Amino acid sequence: MNVNNPKITSHKSNYSNSSTNRSIIIIGALFFIFGFVTWLNSVLIPYLKIACELNNFQAYFVVSAFYISYLVMALPSAWVLKVTGFKKGMSLGLLVMAVGALIFVPAAFTRTYGLFLLGLFVQGTGLAILQTAANPYITILGPIESAAKRISIMGICNKVAGALAPIVLGAIALKNVDFLVEELKTMDLAEKANALNMLSERVVLPYLIMMGVLILLAILIYYSSLPNIDTDAEDETIAKININKKSIFQFPHLLLGTLAMFLYIGVEVIAGDTVISYGASQGIPFTTAKFFTTYTLVAMIVGYVIGIFTIPRYVSQEKALSISAVLGLVLGLGAIFSNGFTSVLLISLLGLANALVFPAIWPMAIAGLGRFTKIGASFLIMAIAGGAVLPLIYGYLADLFDPKQAYWIVIPCYIYILFFAQIGYKIRRN
Repeated sequence: MNVNNPKITSHKSNYSNSSTNRSIIIIGALFFIFGFVTWLNSVLIPYLKIACELNNFQAYFVVSAFYISYLVMALPSAWVLKVTGFKKGMSLGLLVMAVGALIFVPAAFTRTYGLFLLGLFVQGTGLAILQTAANPYITILGPIESAAKRISIMGICNKVAGALAPIVLGAIALKNVDFLVEELKTMDLAEKANALNMLSERVVLPYLIMMGVLILLAILIYYSSLPNIDTDAEDETIAKININKKSIFQFPHLLLGTLAMFLYIGVEVIAGDTVISYGASQGIPFTTAKFFTTYTLVAMIVGYVIGIFTIPRYVSQEKALSISAVLGLVLGLGAIFSNGFTSVLLISLLGLANALVFPAIWPMAIAGLGRFTKIGASFLIMAIAGGAVLPLIYGYLADLFDPKQAYWIVIPCYIYILFFAQIGYKIRRN
């Protein structure tokens, strides 16, 4: 094993600029869907905590059920993509997500938390297939040196949707919920059960609409003009680099990047999905707190815009990752050592620190994989399971200590991301 600073090789695309631009627009629409579905969880956590009468630890199984599917399904997703190719795989992923949305209907009518979790797992499964295809697709659609820039564009699509999602679902699911919480304290068991059943049923129509949209998109993607890119057909340079490589485990920078991705997704989900509940714990009413996830995602959008205009012209994706990690440390510590609205706002501003981490880690981790690109992408998709593990630990710590002190969990995560940005991505095996 040696540490050096390898030149990242560009992927040679055979497609015209107009074809590439059309492809970017189509993939951008998919990233919009990723964001909308993913960031609904920030509302589902407090909503299901009330409707299903849960504590913090139980409520964060919402994100665990959703993100654990990436760990379970990432490798099967790579196999699916080998059979279907990128385009048909994306269409299949959308249909699986539609099934997950449908499961919410019986879950809501029966107020069964386990069914809600099943629906979230199935939706996560569909997203695992989609992201296993879409992330490497957008990475290799052009020069890898500017991959962080293209992924930043995708990030804007993702986070604009994510910023809208909690507002849309929050307006439905959390409408007058502060008043309802106070009312529940004075109700008898029958009245309480009836009120909670009515609250649970609020999500039926939104998820039926979501199912219809996902099916329509699956059909549109299937018949779209997206080109198939064959990552197994390596260019000459990549082939020479990989001539002695027999296993994905011979790429230590990928394995280190996978851990960085695991920790990053964990802190991203913590920043976005806990902030509404954290705001409520700081005495901020739900009518105000429901917007904090939107603030987080708007901050991420700002970060993506910065990335688009600065990478790679003014700053390398490696440097951007280092800056992001340091900013995450500063904001995380600031939130822990402050109180009230300021503390909550600093958690939301972690979105700015997080924005360029995913776009930077992805190309740095898969650089030089060649014919191992699909399986390498699967490793990075599996790492999205960090969103299942770290928020659950946060919820446990929030019950054990308090929601603010639980944010100490993000500090070692940013320290490791800084290590990967400075040293980890350079470690290669000849």
